[in-house]
Amino acid sequence: MSDEQAWDARYSEENRIWSGKPNVELVAEVSDLPPGRALDLGCGEGADAVWLAGRGWQVTAVDLSGVALKRAAKHAADAGVTVDFQQHDLEKTFPAGEYDLVSAQFLHFWADFDREKILRRAAESVAPGGVLLIEGHMDHGPFKHDGHPEIHFPTPPELIAALNLGDSWAVLKATTHPRQQKGPDGDVIERTDSTVKLRRTA
Repeated sequence: MSDEQAWDARYSEENRIWSGKPNVELVAEVSDLPPGRALDLGCGEGADAVWLAGRGWQVTAVDLSGVALKRAAKHAADAGVTVDFQQHDLEKTFPAGEYDLVSAQFLHFWADFDREKILRRAAESVAPGGVLLIEGHMDHGPFKHDGHPEIHFPTPPELIAALNLGDSWAVLKATTHPRQQKGPDGDVIERTDSTVKLRRTA
């Protein structure tokens, strides 16, 4: 099974996988930014992209799953906003252009996956003065995938070091924080997530 087929199968398990609401940290970190061009990586069912478009951003949103992208397009149409949805395997192809905001919210995968390569490419797409916002997990939470390779969830300092972006970037935030999440059995647990927010200065 290809990665695309795996994600299509995951999204096909239910009529809606995610909450339909924008990620909390995206809202917290982006609300004060002036709208411009935004790139949403791993957009899933489109809640973040639709929220950004509703606030005046010109949004390009990318996912590997065609099933997810169809749902995202319907979500945008229902909300009356325009989003450029594109299907990409980000390890192989990447949307063109420069962006004032590049957002990667929980860009994880349980198979072999070069996340740092994709995030370095994401950084290259940030326009001078723009922001790269990366939200990640620090643990599996309630969604441990038994039988799959163990995932290393880097700390914010580890991620920044791995990106090796050089001197033309300023670290605006690099922190971990707790988050409440409902697991597949309906129980609410506390897990730890990470936020890395960087501004390209030149």
